[in-house]
Amino acid sequence: MAIPSFSKYVIVGAGVHGLSTAYHLALALKEAGKGSGEDIIIVDKGDIASGASGIACGVVRNNYYQPAMRELMAHSVDVWESDMEAYAYHPVGYMQISCESMHEDISEIYQQQQAIGYDSALIEGENDCTEYMRGIYDDWQAQNITSVLHEKKGGYANNTKSMYGLAGKAKAEGVRIITGVEVTGFTRASGASAIQAVETNKGKIECDYVVIGAGPWVRDFWNMLELPKTVSIKGQDGKTHGPIGMWTFWQLEEGVLNVDPNMFKTNEGKLPPVMHVDTDATLISTVDGSVIEEEGNIWGLYYKPDFHFGGVQGGAMPYPVTTAADELDIDPYGPASPEWVSSPEFAHMWVSALAHCHKRFEGQMNAYHKEPSGGVGCFTPDSFPVFDEFCENAYILADSNHGYKMIGVGKLVAEHIVGRSSSLLRPFRFSRYAEGELHPTSNSPFPWS
Repeated sequence: MAIPSFSKYVIVGAGVHGLSTAYHLALALKEAGKGSGEDIIIVDKGDIASGASGIACGVVRNNYYQPAMRELMAHSVDVWESDMEAYAYHPVGYMQISCESMHEDISEIYQQQQAIGYDSALIEGENDCTEYMRGIYDDWQAQNITSVLHEKKGGYANNTKSMYGLAGKAKAEGVRIITGVEVTGFTRASGASAIQAVETNKGKIECDYVVIGAGPWVRDFWNMLELPKTVSIKGQDGKTHGPIGMWTFWQLEEGVLNVDPNMFKTNEGKLPPVMHVDTDATLISTVDGSVIEEEGNIWGLYYKPDFHFGGVQGGAMPYPVTTAADELDIDPYGPASPEWVSSPEFAHMWVSALAHCHKRFEGQMNAYHKEPSGGVGCFTPDSFPVFDEFCENAYILADSNHGYKMIGVGKLVAEHIVGRSSSLLRPFRFSRYAEGELHPTSNSPFPWS
């Protein structure tokens, strides 16, 4: 498909944020009498779901210590539930299973979930937690667990199926999706802030408004728009800290245990909730009995049976990429990229962690399968999203690797564009760093918590 010389709205990225924004913007324009989906194009240098959204593990959870994240995710869960067939969404629930150092945080999350009417249950105390978990799985054997937060909502979605479902809904509203188009820059009048045109390898597209939903490539678009490469952050002590680099990159590792997904079901033979375990118990190798993690070192994993991946799929804690952010040349989802597959060290740890939690996974190392999953994530200074408008007419969704589950953000951005701004997006504006209106941090070992 040839690119047009003009489109009122140009959306960069055919992943969850770009597709969701386009679909919901088409609906919002029609409802407001301001246009239709025919006024919108999506451009992507690859194809639909060819980046992070296409290899996401697909977990949809509301397990956040931060009120703003929790409210935003409750909204996104509602969007997932609005068309579960099109979004290939499985509402199996989610479990956060934690050691004592996280107990207070988990209790607070539960209380605040109750305050917003989000259906969940909290089990506390090591004995009660073990009894509850063995009521679900006879072979449960994880150690040092003192709290279980069982979210009855949430679950997971199949990555590419959900994105093609979303793309189909957008196309049905008249949105054009043009693949194989790489954005190379933006045209602005001399001395002006607003974008006049999007420059691509196939020519210019003049426009009135731009939305950038580029996942881990957001840093490159940020630089194209000459936005600040560093920020100063006002802390709770009232002092300003910095300058701090705007972007850091983390290596995200995930994999698949290539077994029949039916191997991992509940005692009742049902599909289980998505499982997330954080513990400080000794982690013993399922291969040779060696110690992988000493007692007292907190470690974590997440996992679920997934017929889309063909086994039990999940991941563990990521690790930072030490190369300077402005020097790192990332294409983490290219066909020859080594970041597509996980390391032997990850595989050993993750399968051993599965065996720590369930006896059924003992001795299953040979079933591990290297799967295109994980990749590189682009994180903001506080590891929480920046959703904000820049240059007068450009909206940037910098999701800080929270992206796939946040399908509802596109709906909120669409409403902002037509003049109905939501309070749910306000805590994620860029100015929070200078104003000191930061998100609280939890005791989770995962950087995005």
